[in-house]
Formats: sequence, C-alpha cells, structure tokens
Amino acid sequence: METAEARLKRMRMRSWRRGTKEMDLVLGRWADQHLAGLDAAGLDLYDALLEENDQDLMAWILGQSSPPAAIAALLAQIASHASARLRTVG
Repeated sequence: METAEARLKRMRMRSWRRGTKEMDLVLGRWADQHLAGLDAAGLDLYDALLEENDQDLMAWILGQSSPPAAIAALLAQIASHASARLRTVG
C-alpha cells in the first residue's frame, strides 16, 4: 500500500515529467504549491487528471475545448494559477 508521503512524491514527479515541457511547467508548478493542501478527494481527482494526455489537458487549460465535468473545476484552478504566473513574469 502506498503511503501518503510516497503518493505525494509520485504525483509531483508525474506532474513534472509529463512528456511535454509546457505541461511540465503548468502541472509541476501547480503541484509544488498545492498538492500538500489537498484532501483525499482532491488527491484522487488530481490523480485522475494525471491520467489524461497532455494534448487534451493543454486544450482544456487554454479553453480550446471543454474538459470532462469531473475535472473542470480543478482544471480551472490550474489554469488560473498558470495565468497568474505568466502575468508576474511578463
């Protein structure tokens, strides 16, 4: 059975090693700041999100297509976080 610490470590690693650099930066930075604060249901939802492919995730985050209802609110939080980071950098 996976410990809570091992689960967070695995999820952080999967967030930073997606397959596309863009999603690494979006999910990795979000995970670094927010994963530890999620409850069990939030972690389950984020784990499910990690199963999605990068092309779909990017289209959903950019608003190019509609995400599945189950992960829409979480994706909106992630998109908001990424957008805020871009505003502070640019």
